[in-house]
Amino acid sequence: MQTNSASPASPPYSSLVAVGDSFTEGMSDLLPDGSYRGWADVLAARMAARTPGFRYANLAVRGKLIQQIVDEQVEAAAAMRADVVTLVGGLNDTLRPKCDMVRVRDLLTEAVERLAPSCERLVLMRSPGRQGPVLERFRPRMEQLFACVDELAGKHGAVVVDLYGAPALADPRLWDVDRLHLTAEGHRRVAEAVWQALGYEPEDAEWHVPMAATAAPDWVTRRIADVRFARQHLLPWIGRRLTGRSSGDGRPPKRPELLPYESRA
Repeated sequence: MQTNSASPASPPYSSLVAVGDSFTEGMSDLLPDGSYRGWADVLAARMAARTPGFRYANLAVRGKLIQQIVDEQVEAAAAMRADVVTLVGGLNDTLRPKCDMVRVRDLLTEAVERLAPSCERLVLMRSPGRQGPVLERFRPRMEQLFACVDELAGKHGAVVVDLYGAPALADPRLWDVDRLHLTAEGHRRVAEAVWQALGYEPEDAEWHVPMAATAAPDWVTRRIADVRFARQHLLPWIGRRLTGRSSGDGRPPKRPELLPYESRA
């Protein structure tokens, strides 16, 4: 796992821009008002607590493919000239029935080449994935994506946060009922991972350690959960893939401007 070593002094970062899809938007870390928080908001809150006047923008929108991220977010993020930019994208492409990995690689390269010179620190990620048949089916594509992330980071001096290799984040208990998005605790652990990668002193040195074992649900409970998942989440997801629709169509980013951080919790 690539991280910067922590130091007692806080890094001098005064701004953060987050770029990506639902993972960075914050699904499924739901707030009382119906909006989503997520790891990027948690990270921004921590950074703001250390730095007066800290500014934050989150351009991520659920369902976005890497082409849409490049077209709709990258130029805007680069123009903000933030100290830190996080970029996580391409995973939605790998989960499509058809995926041109050469094109995904080219677009991710374009995004990194545009963002890296515009900020002091670019953060890339190897995205987490819970265990199960969906991950197994798409694992080769995901690992091609992550190999590209590693290569680009080495070439452009970006930080890579390896969430894919973190045992804790494979635990189904850290994933929402849709099996695609992390719970609040999962997002907290991601925020901690990025926090440490940026050089801040750890608040949870064991974020990557698996949760304590608990008794597994019985067969009937698992089957009921499977049926509910298929009806409420899997079938609508498949329908959107087949028709070319996205859950983020027409949805604006929740924090489109680089402004002083204000909590929405």
